[in-house]
Amino acid sequence: MRRPGALLLLPLLLLLLASSSSSSEEEALFKAWLQQNGKRYPHPADFQLRFQIFLANKQKVERHNGGGNRTFQMGLNQFADLTFQEFRRMYLLQEPQNCSATKGNFVGTAGWHPTTMDWRKKGNYVTPVKNQGPCGSCWTFSTTGCLESAIAIATGKLLNLAEQQLVDCAQAFKNHGCSGGLPSQAFEYIRYNLGLMGEDTYPYKAKNGTCKFQPKEAVAFVKDVVNITQNDEESMVEAVGSYNPVSFAFEVTEDFMLYSKGVYSSKRCHKTPDKVNHAVLAVGYGEENGLPYWIVKNSWGPRWGMEGYFNIQRGCNMCGLAACASYPIPLV
Repeated sequence: MRRPGALLLLPLLLLLLASSSSSSEEEALFKAWLQQNGKRYPHPADFQLRFQIFLANKQKVERHNGGGNRTFQMGLNQFADLTFQEFRRMYLLQEPQNCSATKGNFVGTAGWHPTTMDWRKKGNYVTPVKNQGPCGSCWTFSTTGCLESAIAIATGKLLNLAEQQLVDCAQAFKNHGCSGGLPSQAFEYIRYNLGLMGEDTYPYKAKNGTCKFQPKEAVAFVKDVVNITQNDEESMVEAVGSYNPVSFAFEVTEDFMLYSKGVYSSKRCHKTPDKVNHAVLAVGYGEENGLPYWIVKNSWGPRWGMEGYFNIQRGCNMCGLAACASYPIPLV
């Protein structure tokens, strides 16, 4: 576990010194949480620091869930011992992203598409939820997940593709490894690089490395890249409903870190393309109590959210999710 930087540590230690003594029940809860999440803080100062952060997050969860009129619930997930500043530095995109496809090349038909869709239920078209670890490589998981599904829908064969190749090799296409990137740019890299290897031959390391791409080992190829016009969420619905899952990026703010279940919505996030900091995969859509939502595959492991998935409000460009959506046309 990384220690917070000196500037972050000082106010947290002051908070620790100022805080009242916590109950034995709360400490027992924290110890049970540590065991459940496979974490250890053998140094007393580290333990107390993380305990106070855990209690602060516990209060946030309780305030949110007890607030009434909420469309989603929060919970003490595997990130509950982190501040949002730490979490953002470890798991989100650090480099500013430029969703430049203001006018996309997706040609909608404005025809019929299903009122609900879930590609997980259509067949063996979606790989299991993966875990990016403490590396801002979410864009690579959105990319591989989308290409894996597109190939499976086209051929019936579900591959497991290499995120690490994208981390190590795609810098020439305005991507930055563990500091961030965009799926649309990663699809272009795969297209012009002439292929992507499989996870078995290029395993994920959750850190930046040197490019080890071997053309003869490539198993997935991109014929073309489809960019959906910026903020055209209806075309996103048509694409997911009629063709395949779609990659998109959005802005994660503090309450999303502790998301547990329900339809996420926020009044704190922005809807502009320059603020997106996390890339994910829309595998379907639906409606709950009159509230339309996207079904989204994340890359923080199957223990986060709803078995690694979350729902987010659809139809209002929530947190900029329609700012830069794209998908590949595989070469099969």
